[in-house]
Amino acid sequence: MPNGSLSLPARLYLLAWDTTRNEVTGAAHLPYVVRAGALTELAQRGLLTDVDGIATPVDMDSRTGDAVLDGLLELVRESRPHRWRSWVKLHARVTLDAVREKLAADGYLRVMKKRVLGVFPSVEYGVERAAVVEALREEARQVLEGPVPVAEVSDRDAAVVALAVAGDLRMLVPRKERSRHEERVEALTERSGAAAPGLRTAVREVRAGVVAAVSAAAVATGG
Repeated sequence: MPNGSLSLPARLYLLAWDTTRNEVTGAAHLPYVVRAGALTELAQRGLLTDVDGIATPVDMDSRTGDAVLDGLLELVRESRPHRWRSWVKLHARVTLDAVREKLAADGYLRVMKKRVLGVFPSVEYGVERAAVVEALREEARQVLEGPVPVAEVSDRDAAVVALAVAGDLRMLVPRKERSRHEERVEALTERSGAAAPGLRTAVREVRAGVVAAVSAAAVATGG
C-alpha cells in the first residue's frame, strides 16, 4: 500500500473517512477498530505475544518509535493481564485520540478550532490529504477483491483489510457486499498471523474482539 510508513491503526483510521463529505464514518465503533490495529501491529512486530490467550509483553524495554504503539505497549505493561479481546475495548479511545493527534501532526488531518455556543472551545478534524486516503482505499479494495493471491499479500496489508471488514468500515465495503468476501477475508486473517508461532491466535482473538465490540456498538446506537 502507499504510505507504507503509516501504522496499522493510522491506516484503519484513514480508511474510515468519507473524503467526499470530509467526515469520519462509524464513529461509535471506530475506537475498537483502531485499537485492534495497534494490538495487531505490536503482535506482528513481536512486542506482544500470546500466553494462554493473554496479550503479554515480550519484555519491558522495547520501543517502536511510534508514539501511538509505544503508548499502548506501556499501557499493557503497566496493567494487570487481560485477554486480547478485552484489550480491543479497554481504554480504546486513548489509542484513537493518539492516532488522530499524530495524523494531524504529520499533516494527514487538519485541525479546526471553534467554540460551541460561542463559549466552549472545541476541536474538529478534516482530511488534509484526501488523495492519500483514496489511494489507501483503492489498494485495500484490490487486496480484498484480488486478483493477487493471498499468499503474496504482505501480512500488514492482510491485517488492515481483515480488520477493516471485521470493523464494518463501510467506506471499504458496504455491509450488503460483505458476504461475498467471507472466504477471502478468512484467508487474509490467516495470512495476517502467519509470520510467527502464536501470532495466528493473537490475530484471530483481536479480530473476534472487534466483531463483538462493533456488534455491541451497533445495538447500542440502533445502527
